[in-house]
Amino acid sequence: MAIRTEPIRGKIAKILTSREVALNIGKIQGVETGMLFDILFEVGVTDPDTGEELGPVELPKTRVKITRVSDKVSVASTYRTMRVNVGGTGTTFSALFQPPKWETRRETLRVRESFEELGDQMDEENSYVTIGDPVVQVLDTEESE
Repeated sequence: MAIRTEPIRGKIAKILTSREVALNIGKIQGVETGMLFDILFEVGVTDPDTGEELGPVELPKTRVKITRVSDKVSVASTYRTMRVNVGGTGTTFSALFQPPKWETRRETLRVRESFEELGDQMDEENSYVTIGDPVVQVLDTEESE
């Protein structure tokens, strides 16, 4: 991958599956397989003293990795995993006496049909991944997968 000083920017053109999106950028814009992109939410910031609109701040909703690229479109997928206990030590009486059973699950996109707690960075309505959401290439990352 070539080192860039300015990140590649685009938008979500289509939600393909619970883990994949199509982006409106491709080889022509410099996108390559393996690149990482953040799907963003823009929130307006207002000066508390003057009431002046200061502009938007971009917050990441999730991160995706490019898996396929053509000239004008690319496909990106979630790739991070999490360990989830699906066994014992739960809240029901029978689960208290069973050992934990851990599964590794892949992160999915946060689409309107499936709401999971994201945190207090943004409200529920704005945390969904939708067509038209801006995306930006992640230039400085230590993630490797």
